[in-house]
Amino acid sequence: MPRYIEGDFLPPKGRFAICVARFNAFITEELVKGAVDTLVRHGVADGDIDVFRCPGTYELPALTRRVSETRAYVGIVTLGAVIRGGTPHFDYVSGECTKGIGQVAFTSQAAVTFGVLTCDTVEQAIDRAGVKAGNKGSEAALACIEMVNLHARLAALPQGKS
Repeated sequence: MPRYIEGDFLPPKGRFAICVARFNAFITEELVKGAVDTLVRHGVADGDIDVFRCPGTYELPALTRRVSETRAYVGIVTLGAVIRGGTPHFDYVSGECTKGIGQVAFTSQAAVTFGVLTCDTVEQAIDRAGVKAGNKGSEAALACIEMVNLHARLAALPQGKS
């Protein structure tokens, strides 16, 4: 019978970072509130949460990488909001942000989760920041808790022999 190994939502041990873009702050600050609320409700102390802000979503991967390199955090939640406009700027920013955070997640010792909204309209972004479609910051924090606990289980596995 196979052994199933997965994370859970029990209070994790360690510090959490939230990396958030200030651009579209009327959206991103709601995402931060949702993320902090979720972390605290799942047993993370307020003092174990640090919020790092950068100018925009394009800068988010670099900030996330630098925060990850400190090795001070077991989990990093990334938050931002890119809203489509009349130019291809949306495609460039959202694509580079997604790719950059993904690269950090692949190499980080911390659990890194993606809570960056990529929306066609302001209304969609508002809905995803807590009005109609839940709060995506909260969802990213919940995924981070689960991944931190999964990372801990993986670290506790016996090491294989080569």
